[in-house]
Parts: sequence; C-alpha cells; structure tokens
Amino acid sequence: MLGTALTVRSDRAEYLTLKGANHQAAHQFSERIKEAWSRFNLAALEKEAAHLDRIRAEVMLLAAPLRYPAACQIAPLLDDARALDASLLSKLNAEAIGPEAVERIAPVRKFAAEPRALRANGIAVFVASELDRWKEFFDTIESKPLTPEQRLSVVVDEDATLVLAGAGSGKTSVITAKAAYLVTAGIRQPEEILLLAFAKNAAEEMSERVEARSGVPIVARTFHAIAYDIIGIVEGSKPALAEHATDDMAFTNLIKQILKDLVHQLSAVSRAIIQFFAHFLVEPKTEWDFQTKHDFYTHLETQDLRTLQGERVKSYEELQIANWLYENGVEYEYEPVYEHKIAETGRRDYQPDFRLIESGIYIEHFGVRRQKMADGSERLITAPFVDRDEYLAGMDWKRQVHAEHDTTLIETYSYERQEGRLLTGLAEKLAPHVTLKPRPVDTIYDRIVELKQVDDFSKLLGTFLRKFKSGGYSLQDCETKSEQMKLGKRARAFLDVFAPVFEEYQKRLGGRIDFEDMILRAAHYAETGRYKSPFRHILVDEFQDISQSRARLVKALKAQHPDVRVFAVGDDWQSIFRFAGSDIHLMRHFGREFGGSFDGEASVHRTVDLGRTFRSVDQIAFAARTFVLRNPAQIDKKIVPAGTATEPAIRVVTVSKGEDEVKLNEVLASLSAAVPPEDKPATVLLLGRYRFIEPDMPDLRRRFRRLKISFKTIHASKGLEADHVILLNADSGRTGFPSEIVDDPLLSLVSPEEEAFQNAEERRVMYVAMTRARHTLTILASNARPSSFVTELRKDPAYGISTAPGAEPEAHACGECGGRLLGVTGKDGRIWYRCEHVQHCGNLLPTCASCGTALPRHVDGTSEVRCGCGASYPTCPECEDGWLVERSGPYGRFLGCVRYPSCVGKAQISSSRRNAPSARTGR
Repeated sequence: MLGTALTVRSDRAEYLTLKGANHQAAHQFSERIKEAWSRFNLAALEKEAAHLDRIRAEVMLLAAPLRYPAACQIAPLLDDARALDASLLSKLNAEAIGPEAVERIAPVRKFAAEPRALRANGIAVFVASELDRWKEFFDTIESKPLTPEQRLSVVVDEDATLVLAGAGSGKTSVITAKAAYLVTAGIRQPEEILLLAFAKNAAEEMSERVEARSGVPIVARTFHAIAYDIIGIVEGSKPALAEHATDDMAFTNLIKQILKDLVHQLSAVSRAIIQFFAHFLVEPKTEWDFQTKHDFYTHLETQDLRTLQGERVKSYEELQIANWLYENGVEYEYEPVYEHKIAETGRRDYQPDFRLIESGIYIEHFGVRRQKMADGSERLITAPFVDRDEYLAGMDWKRQVHAEHDTTLIETYSYERQEGRLLTGLAEKLAPHVTLKPRPVDTIYDRIVELKQVDDFSKLLGTFLRKFKSGGYSLQDCETKSEQMKLGKRARAFLDVFAPVFEEYQKRLGGRIDFEDMILRAAHYAETGRYKSPFRHILVDEFQDISQSRARLVKALKAQHPDVRVFAVGDDWQSIFRFAGSDIHLMRHFGREFGGSFDGEASVHRTVDLGRTFRSVDQIAFAARTFVLRNPAQIDKKIVPAGTATEPAIRVVTVSKGEDEVKLNEVLASLSAAVPPEDKPATVLLLGRYRFIEPDMPDLRRRFRRLKISFKTIHASKGLEADHVILLNADSGRTGFPSEIVDDPLLSLVSPEEEAFQNAEERRVMYVAMTRARHTLTILASNARPSSFVTELRKDPAYGISTAPGAEPEAHACGECGGRLLGVTGKDGRIWYRCEHVQHCGNLLPTCASCGTALPRHVDGTSEVRCGCGASYPTCPECEDGWLVERSGPYGRFLGCVRYPSCVGKAQISSSRRNAPSARTGR
C-alpha cells in the first residue's frame, strides 16, 4: 500500500535505497540490474580469459609437475595468480558468473590462498614419479646402484639444495650423477652447468668421472680457475699471476723483505715495527687475567716470553721491562744470584729480577695492584691465585735484605702498568742512577732477526694479509672489530705495522695479481654485470670449506638469473680449514645465505642427508658420530655403517716415554700377522696432527711387507681411506692433539666468528681421523699425558673403546698449581712425580718409600697421606702435596716435608711414628 523499497549494494559495500517505488517497477528494475551485473562479471572474466587459462594450466600442472617445482619457478606464477585474484577473481560474484565459471577459477584462487601446500604436494608427486622414471639411470650411472638418499639428492632441485655427505657416503657419486642427470634429462645444456671444486686434482678427477659415467663433457673447475676466466673475459686478457702466489716460502720472504726495507727507511713506520717486536709480539696477558695457577702456566707455555737480549722471562710485565732496558742501551742480568750470601732461611738462593751491570742497581717487579677500600684508603692486592699475605711478606723480606746489605733496589708494580705508566715510571726511577743510550732502530731489528722472531711474525703478517684481502676487509673494519673484542693496544700496534706493509705489498704486485685478487675481482665483475654468466646450475663440492669471498662469487653468479640453482655437497663434521678462511657458518646458515623466497618465506632451501657410510664398520662410524655431536652446533645426521665389527674396532694403546717406536712396531706386527698369505697387503694409514710426527717410513715398509703403509697429516688425509688407521701422538701439550697452539688473537680481526664450543674445530679434525678407517682404528697415546680426546673416548662407555687392562693411568692433581703430576724416571733410576708445568711450578714428589712406585695422596677428612700399598704418613703442615718423613739434622731426628727445600714444613717425631719409613733423600 505504501510502495516498495529497492536497495542496491555497491562494490564498496555502500547501500543505495529507493523508497516508495511501484512494486512491479521495482521488481523489473531489480531483475535488469542482476542481468547487467551478470553480463558485467562474465565480460570481465572473458577479458582475462587467456591470462586466466594460462595461470590455471600452470597451477593444474602442479598436481603432476614435469619439472621440480622450485621456489624460483613457482614464485612468478604465485605473483600472477595473486595479482589476478586481487584485481578480478575475488570480486566476481558466484551467483552472477554461474557454477561452471566458479569451477574454472577455483584452482587459481586455491593456489593464491594455499600456495605452500600445493607446492609441497607437487614436489612429493614429482620426486616419486622422477625416481621411478630414472630408476635404470640411477642403477647404472656408478659402478654400484645409488642409494635411496643419493637418488633423492639428484632429483631434488630447489633454489638451493644442501647435501649432507658424511665421511664415505659417496658425495662424488652424487655430484657425478647430478651433472649427468641435468643434461640427460634435458634440464640444462653442459655449458649451463658450473662444477666447482677446491683443489685442482679434485676438479680434474670430477671432470673425468662425469664424462666417463655419462658421456657428457662438463669441465669441473676450481674457484680460482673460474675467477681467472671471468677476469680474462671482462678485461680481454688475464693478468700475470704473482710469482709468490703459489709459493708460500717466497710469499713469507717477500713480507720479511718489506719489513726490513721499512725499518731501514728509519721512518715512523720503523719505530712502530720495533715497538711491536719489543712490547706486543706476545699476547699481553698477566697473572691477573687468570683464576688459577694452572690456567696461567698453561697460557705461559703457549707464549715465547723471550726478550730482545735472548733470555726467557716469567711474565709479560718482566718482558716489557727487559725490552725497555735493551732498547735504551742499559746492560742488565736477568735473575742473577744476589751478590751477598743470605743467612740460612730455608729459602732458595735469593735471585732479584734484574741487576743493572754498570750501576749495580737491582730491580724487583712486584705483582701487586691497588684496591680502594670503603673508607677511602688503599691496600695492595695480589692475583686471584696468589696468597696475598705470603706475597707481601716476601716483598718486605726483599726490602729488608737490600737495606741490610746497603744495595739499591728499584721497585716496579703491576698497578703501574694498569695505570699506563710502568715504563715511564721506571725511566723516572732510574734517571738519577743510569744514563740511557738508546740503540739505533736498525741495530735492534738486526737483533730481532738474530732471534728468529721475524720469521714467525712474517708468517703472522702474511696470514693476516691473505685473510684481509680474501675477506674484503678494510682497516676500519679491523679497528672496529678490535674495539668490540677489546684487543686493546696490541691490535692498534699491529695495525700500525700492517697498514704500511700492506700498502707496500700492493705496490710490489705491480700489474700482477694474487689468488685473493682473483676471487674478489671476479665477484665484483659478476655483481656489477660486467660479466654475463651462462650458468644456471652451480654445483659445489666440499662445501664445508667455502670462505666468505668464494661465497660472494657464488651469490653473484646466482643473482644474474632468477632461475639459477645452487647445489652444495659437504659435511660440516669435516670443516677443518678455518685457518685458510673457511667459514662453517655459511653451511650452518645455508638457507639464509643461498636460499630463495616463496609466499613471504625467505631462506627457502632443501637439505638431503645421505645418511650412510660406505667406509667404516659400525663401531667406528657410531663412535665418530657420537664424538663430533658432543658439539651441539654440528648438524645432526643419521649414519648407516658399512658393516658390523666382530671384534673391538677402536683401541687405545698407551705409550711410555721413549716407547713410541716400539709400540708402533707392535701394532703393525699385530696387523701384519692377521693378513692371510694369499690375500693382498692390507692398507695402513698412519696419521699425525703435524708433519714432524712422521716415522721412518722406508724402514717400516721394509719390515712389514704384508702391509701397504703410508703417512699423512690428518688435514691432508681428507678423502682417503684405509683398512686400518693408526693415530700417532694423541697426547696433551702444545703440539699434541687437540693442538694447543692457539691462533694469534689478532687473526680474529680477519677471521670468521669463532665457535663457542671448546676445541670445536679440533674435534672435527679428530672425526676426520677416525673416519679414514674401514676396519680398525688404533690410537697411540702417552701413558702420562693422554690428550683430553683420548680421556673422553676411554671414560665414556658410549664409545666402546678397547683399552689394555691397567693401561688407564691414575690422574694426580698438583696441589701447588692445579696441573697434573706426571710420573718421570730420574737419573737415579727412581720414579718421581713432577708437575706438568715444570718450568713454572717446580713441584716434585718422590714415590712412596715403602713400594717405590706409587704416589701417596691425602685422605679426605684426616691428617694422613696414604699410599695404595698401605703405607701412611703424616701430612705436611705447610703445603698441599707433601708428607712428612723422618730426617736427621744438627739437633737430632725430626719429621720434614719430602718436598724440601721447596717446602720447609716440619714436625716433631711422636712416639707413634718412631718406626715410620725414613726419607730416601735421592735429590
């Protein structure tokens, strides 16, 4: 009666309402709007029909793809689908276009909404189909059919694919099959594939193997070879290679010559060089940087605290003082015996730190610092592990000695160095007594050459220079990193020397280039587009050894085309070349560094674990896996061993001092006897952490003809295998294993970030050593000083290590410093227990007077020291390790410490101890 309301909604969700319309007219108008809207929707759909049908066809192909649906291939399709969905498909009205059209657009809309699920399904379908399709190829491409994991790694073709290839898992077979598959399947032409290896011989072997297996001529190249080719293409010719580029000795000699020339120019640079040698050649750590004597002594043993005059001193601050005296022409003696005889005090002869020869003045350097108290007063304190009261009493005693004998004593203190005035303060104190006669810079340098300190420093400079160039660092980068790492004045002093050396080195290159220039220049040409890359697949062998500069080149080549794939094969468990620039973080963060992007997700990549080893039996394979995975940062991998051991496969053989050759011969004789006469000789690989460990190989080969024996350093053994492996000198110590030769902290300015886990890289070196063995691994370790790795292997049942009964030495801690007490045979043929820090601690104990072999030790909760043989002794009241034995003196018999004269602990003989064993005073 009142009319009809007609409401029309626009695409912006706004409403237009007409009220009071005639009902019939409104109904007709509504129907015409619907017809018009339907025509409009269908017209819009028809306008994009070709575009829609192309996208739809590609989306439908994802259900059964003909090629691996890599992110870089599917991402453009997703962009197109979402753009069409946003501009048209999402706006179409289902009622307007009808059910057929709705069904037509549904796959595209679903893909736009759920692309990851559809791509994942497409990958699964393709992989299953492709593995079946190429079964015969995978069965015959190598001498043995490929494993399921190897086949999977070949058909997977993500933007970036990382193949985890453990020791002996057949990584070369995978790279060979991958290259052949890409060409045979018509995915790439040979010239579109770049095969990269690190060593020339590895590249040559790979090229030959690919062509022999597949008939496809794909040339594998080293990183340097492809870089050199890129430079030649861009520049029109290849620049000459510097002569020293392939000769490490020539390179070091060049650095030495540059240093010498800079010194003899007598410039500010020469002064900086001398300052570094005199005061910063070693790491400037003092006892204040350590919590225990053991840690301090361990540090000292890694340093050569040798003065410019040639003697070895006991602390960094003493080194500074000695070198300042030498620089300024002040003749001195280090630790001379004091000129006056001191009355018997039970102490050793008094030896002041320095005596100045011309003036007769003595210098004592005291390890004390000043501490501010709450009431504003100050007191002197000592390092954390030093008894303050005893040390201060010693200071007073020394002052008293000089006062009594009227000798002049100059005192210096640790707090003066802390306040930056140790040497200026020394100069002021000596001014009334000494005339300084500074030595010429070139004279000091000649002395440095005499001491052979230039050799090691030149190697350090050379290593730093190569890392500096290959990493693309600047001096500003190094200064910033030095501040972050708090390396202080030493880093600044080093960079003051390095900067002019580097500048001069670059000048002397002239128009030639070195290997570092090659990689960086090639990467720059690829990044800027001056080099046009033909490569669509980049296959990299031994990927765990890649450095930042090599990674930069790979990334630059990948970035040239949207569909380039990186296929990397490696084993982070075998990353052992950090000293040469390899950066394990590039492998651990593979997706972030080389992956693609899809549906807003970055770092898209695929990882395939080859999982099994064709080399080691189960006991070796599982023990090696357990050992390397103690570091939680290592990528976990499954291991399927090559076979099952029927007898213990890993043995630890303990070696007494001087028995290395005898024990090695015994092990070889045992292996030789086990080889049947009709069999071919068994292969034996002797491994050493260092080259100097190599035994007399001609003699061993002559004596054991049933064995084919070779020697390699562990680093040089990568890729090799043998029936039996013998690891030599698995001892603790500076050149032991794990090695305690620490890289100079200065190298951290141009190195990948260090790993937090202790001995992380050395642990991987051990893994490499263990996994060279097919059937047995024998580890020769010192009975007195086994390495921490050997101790770990023996103590943890998880490793299943076989050790001869009684071979586990009893560990004794040194009560004086916390180090280890080691059994040694004295000149008198008797066994003594001496602290491992023999140069610093001096703790020496005899064996039990009753049994003559064991070391008596304190019994907790008692005042007794007891031996395993049952003998017991009263504990020494003065020291941690000693015990009291009967001695005779001018006033009769008494109990004295076995550590006399280092310790003067005494006690009266009680009636219950009248018959106690007497001391054997062999020293």
